[in-house]
Amino acid sequence: MIEAKIGKKREKSVFREYFELIVETAVFVFFVMTFVVQAFQIPTGSMETTLRVGDFLLVNKLVYAHTISSFEEKILPRKAIRRQDIVVFKYPEEPNKDFVKRVIGLPGDKLEIINKQVFINDKPLDENYKRHIDSNTIYAMNFSEADWRQGRYRTSANAPVDYRDNFGPIHVPPDDIFVMGDNRDNSYDSRYWALVPLTSVKGRPWVIYFSYDADTNTILDPSIKARMRRFFSFITKARLGRMFKIIR
Repeated sequence: MIEAKIGKKREKSVFREYFELIVETAVFVFFVMTFVVQAFQIPTGSMETTLRVGDFLLVNKLVYAHTISSFEEKILPRKAIRRQDIVVFKYPEEPNKDFVKRVIGLPGDKLEIINKQVFINDKPLDENYKRHIDSNTIYAMNFSEADWRQGRYRTSANAPVDYRDNFGPIHVPPDDIFVMGDNRDNSYDSRYWALVPLTSVKGRPWVIYFSYDADTNTILDPSIKARMRRFFSFITKARLGRMFKIIR
């Protein structure tokens, strides 16, 4: 009888140890995914060729974290947002969606685009990462910064006036940034929906942990058939050369 009781106690002890381990692991993973890193998948080609459709990223959520005390500033690996950083942020028109773009305009900047060339404070910006797939230049109607800020740059059909190649000038406010995709002729960005508040920035992409050859329609398709196609593509269309690539 005594041996049976001891055996039960040991069984309960082992069960309790595993249960506590699972709970502790779950709490740790929840903490990490909430405050430290975020997994993110690239669904469109707006950042090509830097980031491609089908890339899976880990996003560093601490790098731009807001600190309350000087002690936090010392212990947290926090950095200020710099021009040409790639950032993940809440899409201003639908905050439940996350977008990824490159920071082009910082608070206080004067920004203008003339025939596809970006000018910051009247000086051309050197961008060796950008891509143009259309050699044609679009000349938009007369630009008004006030109208652009108020969303009055849209037509009666609610389609944006095309400021793709010629835009501005505008002045970036103290608490906002201006972002653009690297694939300049195929990016829906600040040219069309205005600025990103600094408080909406969630982090900076750090590394590509997996990548496969995919297309936007398949990624965005919620059907079971599309999900199965994506699952098998992970194996047959994996881009091994992009895995564990540091994002710059």
